[in-house]
Amino acid sequence: MVGAGPVGGTLACRLAAAGVSTVVVDRAPLPPMEHPDFDGRAFAIAAGSRGLLDAAGLWDRLPEPTCPIEHIRVSDGRIGRPASRLFLHFDHRDTGEETDAFGWMVEARSLRVAINAHLHALPALRCIAPAEASVERHAEGATVRIAGGPNVACRLVVAAEGRNSPLRRQAGIPVTRLPYGQTGIVSAIAHERPHGNTALEHFLPSGPFAQLPMCAIPDAAHVSAIVWTERTPIAERVLAMDDSGFGREIARRLGNHLGAVRPIGRRWRYPLGALHAHRYFDTRLALIGDAAHGIHPIAGQGLNLGFRDAAALAEAVIEAVESGADPGAPDLLQRYQSARRPANLLMLAATDGLDRLFSTDNPLIRATRDLGIGAVHRMPGLKRMFMRQAMGRNVSVD
Repeated sequence: MVGAGPVGGTLACRLAAAGVSTVVVDRAPLPPMEHPDFDGRAFAIAAGSRGLLDAAGLWDRLPEPTCPIEHIRVSDGRIGRPASRLFLHFDHRDTGEETDAFGWMVEARSLRVAINAHLHALPALRCIAPAEASVERHAEGATVRIAGGPNVACRLVVAAEGRNSPLRRQAGIPVTRLPYGQTGIVSAIAHERPHGNTALEHFLPSGPFAQLPMCAIPDAAHVSAIVWTERTPIAERVLAMDDSGFGREIARRLGNHLGAVRPIGRRWRYPLGALHAHRYFDTRLALIGDAAHGIHPIAGQGLNLGFRDAAALAEAVIEAVESGADPGAPDLLQRYQSARRPANLLMLAATDGLDRLFSTDNPLIRATRDLGIGAVHRMPGLKRMFMRQAMGRNVSVD
């Protein structure tokens, strides 16, 4: 495994928890008890992804409490003006499943601490970090050469290095990229009123603005994460503001349902664009997570798609090892690609289409999409399909 981020680290833990001998290499140091201060970043872990974290032994290791997302409200509007009267409200009790939530908000630092600790605790797992590695692959196997360290012989190398994956580039796997000219702003706010475990997705002309419920922290009883898409020139101006100005811009987009707000933690910026690898494997190599695909954050599904990659690959590899088969065989990697690539392409197309549909102030388009929102609200089967998708489940219209 090359890359010990959330997706690569979780896959390594899942394989090792099943007794599959695994080595994970990362360029960054991974101290087992790293616990930085609250920094405002959090992950929305869909209900369908929690099973993977449970099986990997990570969920129970999370040092900070998780906040359930029990309701999702989707609305359309303009900055500083009332939202459209047509909106969607999703309640987890209407999904038709026995579930406590659509998902959970997990602080990024909490997941990082759990992964780092577990990587050092599993008997079947060896973690080598910080380390620079080069990889040689051939039909019979692969060798990972650690600079100044050991050589690791293996039957499968997993690239979990992110969007600029060197292993993907080395394998000559082309990618298609879609630039958006937008910047993602990630931060957190303390607010006057409780959020009621409700997530808000508010569509604005410059891009979607999301408020996601989080647990209280020592100096704030009511806390939410903010994931804010903005045209890059505007984002640069907003990010340069002091806390007072930054808070006012958040309040203009959020509305007043949470009362007074104030920024807490740090501000993070991410240039937005989509990408998709033309294939997910090569000789003795599998791509997962951002090494294989990246989507617009409009639906909050990017990390969860990576977790679904990890779950599918883990299932195939564990089955192969337990049966004495080759975990890096071409037919296994082809099955993994067939299981994941169509679903990821569909999500890329859906998020790209949503961004193009909603990131405009054209009156005709606004009227059409508001009618669409109202129509979905009146169709229980279609609403249930969207709710199951948000949970990371297989979807169907019933």
